[in-house]
Amino acid sequence: MTISTPDILNASILIVDDQEPNISMLEQLLSEAGYTQVESTMNPQEVCARHRNIGYDLILLDLQMPNMDGFQVMEGLKTNGSDAYLSVIVLTAQPGHKLRALQAGAKDFISKPFDLIEVKTRIHNILEVRLLYKLLQQHNLLLEKTVQGRTAELRESEARYRSLTELASDWYWEQDEGGNFTKVSGPVLEMLGIRVDSLTDESNNDKPSGWNAAEHAELQAKIAARQPFLDFEFNRINDDGSHQRFHVSGEPMFNRFSGYIGYRGIGLEVTSKK
Repeated sequence: MTISTPDILNASILIVDDQEPNISMLEQLLSEAGYTQVESTMNPQEVCARHRNIGYDLILLDLQMPNMDGFQVMEGLKTNGSDAYLSVIVLTAQPGHKLRALQAGAKDFISKPFDLIEVKTRIHNILEVRLLYKLLQQHNLLLEKTVQGRTAELRESEARYRSLTELASDWYWEQDEGGNFTKVSGPVLEMLGIRVDSLTDESNNDKPSGWNAAEHAELQAKIAARQPFLDFEFNRINDDGSHQRFHVSGEPMFNRFSGYIGYRGIGLEVTSKK
C-alpha cells in the first residue's frame, strides 16, 4: 500500500494564521513545491466549519492568534466525529508550546521563523501518513461490505437449503447442544406423537409406547457421540397394532470455532399407517 507523489501534491491543505506575510510565504512555498489545493484563512473561528464541509488532508495551524488560539481550534476540530485521524501541523515560535500541542492532538509542529526545507519535509511526511490512513479506511470499508455481502449470501443459501430439505422430507428439525428442539418444520408431532423436547430424551415420560428400544438406544448413542447418520430406521407399533416406519437423517453442527452447537436433520415416514 503506497501513496504516489501526485496523490500527495493533490492533497487539500488549509493554512490558518493571523499574519498575512506568513500565509503568503507558505502559499508560495507550497505552490512552488507543486501542491495544487491550498487554501488559507486569517479567521480561526471559521476553521471547524470549513473542515466539516471540505475535510482537509492537512491543516497548518498557528497557535498564537487573537480571539481564538490554535489550542481552541484543535478542541473544536475534535468534535468532527467523521474525522478519526486529525492531521494538524502547528506553527509556533514558542518552544514550550510544542509538547502541549502534541498532547492536544497535533501530529507535528513547524518552528518559526520557518526553515523552508523543514517545512516541505514535515508537510510531505504528514500528508503521506494521512493519505495512507484514508486508503486503509477505504480498504476496511470495502472489506466490511464484502463480508456483509458474503454473510447475506450464506443466509440466503441456508434458507434455500432449509426450503429444499423441507420439500424433500416430511419434516426438518434442529436441536441445540443440550438436545432440545430449536426448530421443527412439518407434522413432527402428528408423525412421531412425542413432545418437541429431544429424540433421545429418556426423561420424557409423555413419549408413547411402541418405539423399538434397540433402535432408540442406537440413535441415542450416535447423537451422544456426535456422529452423522443417514436414513436411520425408526419403527413404532401403535396401540391399535398398526406399524409405522421412519427414516431419520442428521448431522452435528459446529460454529466457526469448531464448537459443537447441536444437530440438524430431516425425517421421512416411509410406511404409512395401515
